[in-house]
Amino acid sequence: MFGMLGRNDPRELAAVFVGGALGTLARALLSHYLAVAPGHWPWPTFAVNIVGAFLLGYFTTRLLERLPVSSYRRPLLGTGLCGGLTTFSTMQVETVGMVEHGYWGLAAGYTAASVALGLLAVAVATAMVRRVRVRG
Repeated sequence: MFGMLGRNDPRELAAVFVGGALGTLARALLSHYLAVAPGHWPWPTFAVNIVGAFLLGYFTTRLLERLPVSSYRRPLLGTGLCGGLTTFSTMQVETVGMVEHGYWGLAAGYTAASVALGLLAVAVATAMVRRVRVRG
């Protein structure tokens, strides 16, 4: 993504920064206002990860297959926004917390549902983009 041999485009880096800041802010606000205890389903993290997977599938397919090449859209939307919005690390911390408190079934279900629905979200978004006819 970033230039070869250390030649980074400052505008591309700025796009990643802006997108990441927006995604992280959205996730942080949801986590703050919808915090849950270890024995409960962590809806904020689950929701942002599934929505983020959907958006990543949508943006990636649309930007690569439907729109003219741009140096800044993918870093802004894919790497930045989706990277800041989604959080595999928080999912892992929540899963470990569930296990440590004895909620093995919840931890297994949360992990399985996150992976399965994340993959499904990417597939659905990709299919949606590809289904729309290209005007020409």
